[in-house]
Order: sequence, then structure tokens, then C-alpha cells
Amino acid sequence: MPYKEREISKVYYTMGEVSAMFDVNQSLIRFYEKEFDVLQPKKNKKGNRYFTPEDIENFKIIFHLIREKGFTLQGAKDYLKTNMGDSRDSQRVIDSLENLKKFLLEVRDEL
Repeated sequence: MPYKEREISKVYYTMGEVSAMFDVNQSLIRFYEKEFDVLQPKKNKKGNRYFTPEDIENFKIIFHLIREKGFTLQGAKDYLKTNMGDSRDSQRVIDSLENLKKFLLEVRDEL
């Protein structure tokens, strides 16, 4: 059985890493943190924000609703209040499909 690399996941991500993941300014992340109660990054004594993988998942959901589906801020807040479980499930499906697409593209490139 061939060796399969495990995905390395971190416990905490810095503000810079999160902004690089989503290709957005750090000010947008701070703004979403103030607007949405589900984003609660840890802060150290200096005030630096550290995001958990759960925070990253919540940010993905918010980012998807606002940027890709075109929700307003208030619309996204209302949607998250009523459909948080459904939106997490759909985000997991989206993530798994993106991983599958990435894998299939790698296979195609190897052929």
C-alpha cells in the first residue's frame, strides 16, 4: 500500500494566514468578527487573533453566503441563525467536492 501523506492541520491560525487563505484584507476579517457572533477568535495579551479550525469553517460559510451567494450582511446573519446546521453540512459537501476536483485534476495531469 503506497504511503499517503496526511493533511497537516494546525490548532490555531494567525490573522495573516486566514487573510491569505481567503485572499482578503485583514480588515474584512475584523469586520466580520464584529458583525457575526459565530466568529470568536482567541486573543493573546498583545491582542493578536488566533483562529481555530472551527472559526475557519464558520468564516468559510460567511464568506460563501456573502461573496458567492450574494447575501447582504443582515441576510447572512438571519440565515445563519435559522440554518446553521444545514449551512455547515452544505459547506462540508462543498469542501469534499473541491478536494475531489483537486484530486481528479492531479490524476488528469499525471496521464
